[in-house]
Amino acid sequence: MADIVLYTNPMSRGRVARWMLEEVGVPYDVVYLTYGEAGMGGAEYRAINPMGKVPAIRHNGETVTETAAICAYLADAFPEAGLAPEPGHRGAFYRWLFFGAGCIDPAVIAKALDFQVPPEREAAAGFGSFQRTFDTLEAALSAGPYLAGDKFTAADLYVGAQLNWGMGFNIIEPRPVFKDYAGRLTARDAYKRASALDDAAMKASSAE
Repeated sequence: MADIVLYTNPMSRGRVARWMLEEVGVPYDVVYLTYGEAGMGGAEYRAINPMGKVPAIRHNGETVTETAAICAYLADAFPEAGLAPEPGHRGAFYRWLFFGAGCIDPAVIAKALDFQVPPEREAAAGFGSFQRTFDTLEAALSAGPYLAGDKFTAADLYVGAQLNWGMGFNIIEPRPVFKDYAGRLTARDAYKRASALDDAAMKASSAE
């Protein structure tokens, strides 16, 4: 049995955690969970994550939930993978990793659900506005190949996964800099392996 267990569903943000694990390159076991009381909502899984959602990981007695936290944890736990800058040089890394969680994710979901923040209340919303969020991201990506310097990190993985998903569902405008960035990230071998594994799991689930 591997030291890491991933709790996921192939039609969820668990795909991001799977990609991160493939980048780390260590063995892991997978527990697939369905939506609803028989899976994520059941007592057994809610003992792991009371929110009743995936992904989550277990590693050496530690439980980690929330996709951005999983990415940060794995980058720290396996420094040999080179998915985070050296300690003391992680300002941009943490900034953009949690910009993904605090701004991109809620902005995308708000738009997908057709939830409009009134302009006079934008200061109360963590992401301000959808337009400002993605203008800010575009400026950052225009300045260099990656968000935390000239090397791919877990921050790129997390933000890139969100961009790729949002553009795929026509929620995020496919600006040239976004398309170029997402294209470089999805060309990575670890992304291809993770996608193939999750796509196979989706196919197997639909055949049941």
